[in-house]
Amino acid sequence: MSGGILVINGPNLNLLGQREPSLYGTQSLEEINQDLESMATTVGIRIEFFQSNHEGELLDRIHQARDDFELIIINAGALSHYSIALHDALRAVNIPVIEVHLSNIYAREEFRHQSLISPVAQGGIFGFGALSYRLAFLAACEIIKG
Repeated sequence: MSGGILVINGPNLNLLGQREPSLYGTQSLEEINQDLESMATTVGIRIEFFQSNHEGELLDRIHQARDDFELIIINAGALSHYSIALHDALRAVNIPVIEVHLSNIYAREEFRHQSLISPVAQGGIFGFGALSYRLAFLAACEIIKG
């Protein structure tokens, strides 16, 4: 089956709800995924989720997405700020990308102010906690509709 949205989450996002809840919120990644799954079911869009703490696994999943998905939503976590490999992989697959961050990366440490994902993304949503994913999903639906 082709089409749909792939949601990719990078390092440490498996700890959502436990890791610095004052910064990242109390919702777990599983709860965020369930919320998106419900939204996707409502509008009839296929959605899949992938999380890894390993850059190479993220790269492999992006490569595999080339013929199977219409759009990628990605929160690459800290890899957003230094992974040229993720930048290159997202550019290579030629699929629209929406970048997501739970926190406002521009209101945090200076090293987080640059994203290597942003130049290959159609847009980005950050700073709204778990709502960032919902907003990205809504934007993805509009992009897919054309």
